[in-house]
Order: sequence, then structure tokens, then C-alpha cells
Amino acid sequence: MAFFYNIGIRAYSTVIRLAAPFNEKAALWLKGRKNIRKQIAAIPRGSKRLIWFHAASLGEFEQGRPVMEALKKEQPDTQILLTFFSPSGYEIRKNYNGADHILYLPADTPGNARFFINRLKPDAAVFIKYEFWYNYLHELSEHNIPVYLISAIFRKEQPFFKNWGGLHRKMLHFFTRLFVQDNESVQLLASIGIKNTELTGDTRFDRVKQIAAQAKNIGKVELFLNRTPAVVCGSTWPPDEEILIDYINQYQGTYKWILTPHEIGENHIKSIMEKCQKSIVRYTDESADYSSAKVLIIDCIGLLSAIYRYGKIAYIGGGFGVGIHNTLEAAVYGIPVIFGPKYRKFKEAVSLIQEGGAFTIQNGNELNAILDSLMENPEIAGTAGKKAVAYVNSQLGATECIMKYLKP
Repeated sequence: MAFFYNIGIRAYSTVIRLAAPFNEKAALWLKGRKNIRKQIAAIPRGSKRLIWFHAASLGEFEQGRPVMEALKKEQPDTQILLTFFSPSGYEIRKNYNGADHILYLPADTPGNARFFINRLKPDAAVFIKYEFWYNYLHELSEHNIPVYLISAIFRKEQPFFKNWGGLHRKMLHFFTRLFVQDNESVQLLASIGIKNTELTGDTRFDRVKQIAAQAKNIGKVELFLNRTPAVVCGSTWPPDEEILIDYINQYQGTYKWILTPHEIGENHIKSIMEKCQKSIVRYTDESADYSSAKVLIIDCIGLLSAIYRYGKIAYIGGGFGVGIHNTLEAAVYGIPVIFGPKYRKFKEAVSLIQEGGAFTIQNGNELNAILDSLMENPEIAGTAGKKAVAYVNSQLGATECIMKYLKP
């Protein structure tokens, strides 16, 4: 099975090379790994303790971040090596100051894995959520290096639990300990003989709590709102924007609206502004009259998690596409959360609905009804918001549990 796995890895690398001239993400994937062994060899390993964290992309990085930062706080001399598989993680976080070294992960070939582990000799490795790379895990095991999987979640449809998933099951045996999000994961792993598990929950709860505690005032948003209640619409896609703008156009109440599209290309921003019939301003427009506008569109990145604190209600985008974006960034501020129908793969979204802190919609009519109810009945919105933050608070502590295993 490992033979066919290695063929697949090489085939994937070949496809990336062929796609690079036509695909920006593939080109970045290839460019970032150019001369990767020289980059690895240039890392001054020294005698200090080194912990390797690996994240697929940006979302997994955010799950690993509270652990990395807790490690640095408790053990400042420990070196942190952070690797990414995807350009969407590396390109955004390549200058993250919480890690000593940041690289793309070389393709998972036996030769790359041997070179990487032999050269860097990590004292421990931490893989985040879904990352399973056979050759790296095998090499870590051969060197008796502890390796942990954090914020993991397992489902019965995954290869580990199929008759043909022998190689995947073998990878699980390489882990020293698996920190999982839910009881179902514990039971599924136990059914295939994996008992070295610990139910710790998701480190994202610790991360959003950390973000909320560090959130700074945003002057333009405060000028725009002038103490007026607002609905914050985060990481929206065109299907979300279509029903939201329909509601905004006919809305006659006092609420203001903050739109944060997932895609902030110039054409997309202009299209939203053309469709909106209310007075709308762009965040980056220094000459705009923010105080008199009804809608503020955030046409830059990096502000959303802090902007949620200004909302009375949050709408989370993505639920009419492949899946909703981060609901916890809003729920941590004690506001009710609304999202579309594609949410069932996200445990926290399911739980927020069960706890009464979130609402799901199937179409524009349902959005209208829920928004009307929440805005016309502040007590209903307030109760839902309290339930949302209570759920977040009940899930804290995963980072502390993991840290017990990362101490020297």
C-alpha cells in the first residue's frame, strides 16, 4: 500500500507542475517548494528544544496557534518550526512572529521525509486536525519522536474505517496521542483499536476567546455606527449577499449593516455597492461620510474577528456553498448567529443551534423572518446571545490539556 501511496504523491506533484502555468495557487505551491532542502539546511538547529507544528492551511493554523503561543509563553527558549501544505496558509502567515521558522512542507516522499527529520531532529511534532502524511509519520516513529494530533475529528465515512483503509489505519498507530473534539471520534477510533485518545475539544474555542480579549477599537467602524445597533455579515459569498441585500434594500428600521465579503476583488465590491439601494461606503474610502451611511462594506482583510464585537446580530457566510465560515468568532461576543443550510459538518454550528445561540435558514424568506424577530425583540436576541457565549465558554481548555504533553 505504501508503494501505491508514494506513486500517488509523485503523481500529485507532477499535476501541480503541469497546472502551475495556468493556476496561481499551483504556481505558489511550486514556487514555495523551490530549493526547499536548502531552506531546511539553512535553519540553525542548535541545541535548543524544537517543536514542529504542521498545518494544512489557514484554518488549521488558527487551531494550532493557541498551543504555539502557550508554548512560547511557558518555554521561551523552545524553538517552533511551523510548516504549511497550502499556499493559502503559508502566504498569509509566512511572517507570523510566534514561530521561529516557517516553511512549506516538502512533498511527502520517503527521501524528503528522511532529509527533513534527520536534518531538523524535532523533539516533538504536532499535526493539526486532518493532516496525515505517511512518510513523515513513519520517519518520526523510526526516530522515536513523540507526535501528536490536535483538534482532530473523525467521521465513519473516512478511509480509516473502511475495509480498504489499511494504510490510513497504520498512520494512526504512529501517533503518540490523539486529542479529539468529540465522543464520536473517541468511539470510532476505539472500534479500530486506537485507544491512545483524549477528549479535549477544539482549540479554536481558546483561540477566539484570546482574539476577543485582545480586540482593539476600530475608529472608522465606531464613527459609522455612532452607537447604532448593527448586523455584522461576515465572510459572505454571492448567494448570501443576494438575500442580505434584498433585505437591506427594503429594511426601514434603525439598524445599520456591516458587510464583509469573502472575496474583496474590485469588481465584486463594486457589484455589491451597485445592488445596494441604501447609502453605502467602503472602509478604505478615506473621503467617505461614514456617520451618515447605512451600510459599511469592508474591502480589506484582517478586521472581521474584531468587527463582530460591534454587532447585535451576526450573519455568517458560506452556508449556501461548500460550508459556513467561523461561527465562533461572532458567538464569543455574546450575539446570536445566523447562517445558511450547509452547516452540519461543523460540530460547533450544530451545537450552537442546539443550545439556542444560532439559527439556520434555507432561503431569503426565512432570513427575513429571523432578522425581523431578533431586531424587533431585543430580549430574544439577548437571550440567544447569552446562550451562544455560554456555549463557547463551556468548551474552553483544550490548549491547557495539550500543553501537559508538550512540556520537557
